[in-house]
Amino acid sequence: MTDAVYTLHRGSRPLLLSLPHVGTVLPDTLRPRLVPRALAVEDTDWHLERLYGFARALGVSMLVPRHSRFLVDLNRPPENAPMYPGVNNTGLCPATFFTGEPLYQPGQAPDDAEVAQRVATYWRPYHDALAVELARLRAAHGQVVLFDGHSIRSELPWLFDGRLPDLNLGTASGSSCAPALRTALSGVLAAQADYSVAVDGRFKGGHITRFYGRPADGVHAVQLEMTWRCYMDEVPPFAWHDGRAAAVQPLLQQLVQAMLGFAEGTAA
Repeated sequence: MTDAVYTLHRGSRPLLLSLPHVGTVLPDTLRPRLVPRALAVEDTDWHLERLYGFARALGVSMLVPRHSRFLVDLNRPPENAPMYPGVNNTGLCPATFFTGEPLYQPGQAPDDAEVAQRVATYWRPYHDALAVELARLRAAHGQVVLFDGHSIRSELPWLFDGRLPDLNLGTASGSSCAPALRTALSGVLAAQADYSVAVDGRFKGGHITRFYGRPADGVHAVQLEMTWRCYMDEVPPFAWHDGRAAAVQPLLQQLVQAMLGFAEGTAA
């Protein structure tokens, strides 16, 4: 299903993969208001639809937006409450890059009315589609897993200290999914030695994980924040790296299979 705001591939199994930051489109009316650097949409979660392409063949649903997070961040709450109080954040309609510099030309950042319009036009349709697909899969299978996929540059001093672990699993400190799922996914990550790992560390899950994860109601949500160095170049033009991607994809497949095994009641 293709919409002006998103593309939804409807699968047959109880897993929905949401990729809220892969969009790159900037409306023509917005582009002149941004600083020139912003037109390259550098804070995109690059290439994730390609990296997780194997999931469709497994029967997984996939929801992908068209527009850049610079327009509106689909992984922030509509009231724009900070995800991580006390540290630097980017908001619902970001005003800065991940490096802290301004996105907009002076005086061109959106006011409250424009933010509300962006939520209605871009944010709400994505979340409506996400909620409907979760409800469809839960009705068909009894329970469903929502996998929120992300990626980020490994070193961003404005956002976090030092170098980020390669793979960062977030379950809202265990509240967004059943303990058995958290244990299974943590076990997959712990069983390998090629990538550094954190579980509910700096990235515990954003709005999507926290809002939709209702394990008591049969909806289990997890986030994976992966550093770019796992599968691509971290400097412009942010190119896909065949060797790195091929190396990490089997591990991602193991995580997806673990989610499916849990949701279908076939986990070992």
